[in-house]
Amino acid sequence: MNRLTTPWGEYELTRFPEHPRDPLRAWDAADEYLLRQLTEPGAPALQGTVAVLGDRWGALVTALAGRPGASGTLVQITDSYLGREATRSNLARAGLAHGTAPRLLTTRDTPPERVDVLLVRVPKSLALLEDQLHRLAPALHAGTVVIGTGMVKEIHTSTLTLFERLVGPTRTSLAVKKARLIFSTPDPGLARGENPWPHRYRLPADAPAAAGLTVVNHAGIFCADRLDIGTRLFLQHLPRGLGGSRVVDLGCGNGVVGLAVATAEPDAEVIFTDESYQAVASAEETFRASAPPAAKARFVVGDGAADIPDGSVDVVLNNPPFHSHQALTDATARRMFTGARRALRRGGELRVVGNRHLGYHVTLKRLFGNCAVVASDPKFVVLRAVKR
Repeated sequence: MNRLTTPWGEYELTRFPEHPRDPLRAWDAADEYLLRQLTEPGAPALQGTVAVLGDRWGALVTALAGRPGASGTLVQITDSYLGREATRSNLARAGLAHGTAPRLLTTRDTPPERVDVLLVRVPKSLALLEDQLHRLAPALHAGTVVIGTGMVKEIHTSTLTLFERLVGPTRTSLAVKKARLIFSTPDPGLARGENPWPHRYRLPADAPAAAGLTVVNHAGIFCADRLDIGTRLFLQHLPRGLGGSRVVDLGCGNGVVGLAVATAEPDAEVIFTDESYQAVASAEETFRASAPPAAKARFVVGDGAADIPDGSVDVVLNNPPFHSHQALTDATARRMFTGARRALRRGGELRVVGNRHLGYHVTLKRLFGNCAVVASDPKFVVLRAVKR
């Protein structure tokens, strides 16, 4: 747990799930820069509806909820289940979870009808930023204050161009501690065009186990316009004979892997789960577009396999991420593997695809006591571990 110092108080903040040895903070210099900016002489009054888009672990919302004389409506909009739960925990720890507590919305919820202040933590995905600015644009008016924040490495010319195109005239601040601010002035007469998301495409004829199926990608999903090479390898080496089995597509993304199972084995029950609201929406629409009529599926937004009962599934399929926002870490993969082992029945298997250099076989051997290589190519490896 770390303490964030703001111009109006200090807050103990953590990521979610909380771990006492987690070396990563729940905020960074970009969050601090924005909060300082909001107390500078001439800073905008935080009145009316204040929407915070992309607040990663609730640092911005918690600090703004605790400012003296806070009024109006404070809204968080996030794609991350983990970020949303971190916000809940941090607000509760600060004694701000009751009364006029902030509204916590997801990127799939209907945005506020009117936004008077829009604060944007620039996401890693430019597509997600594009989608959300399109969705929020009707709520902006000539007097709306729009300020973005991010680390210098996260803000590119394309980022500024997007603000210009979807909000209005845009400028940036000087860099402070490798962070930068973005200031945009809404232009009510701006011709924005249609929101290009979600994006749909048909898998190529040579796609293993999924040729010709339609994929639906909401903004922010990995490889939104093509089948990535890791998944392509994975599709060639999925378990066979899964009729009647309960299968989990863990970290499902757009749901291609689970869809391949449902197409080959309509008698299987597939559980699609991801911590991204955009991902689970994509997986559900992908399934509805292409799965056989008799196929069975459930769709869960959550923390990995945390909501799946112990010993209740036969197979877990996983292509784990190896980053948390800009931080490279295997913590998410390790948590996924641990959750998968708990959810599997005895004799059930976890099958994983990942970059060869990540060394997942070491972690799997430690957790399961076994690990076999199913397939590999120069970049990726497919591994299999069985719960004894």
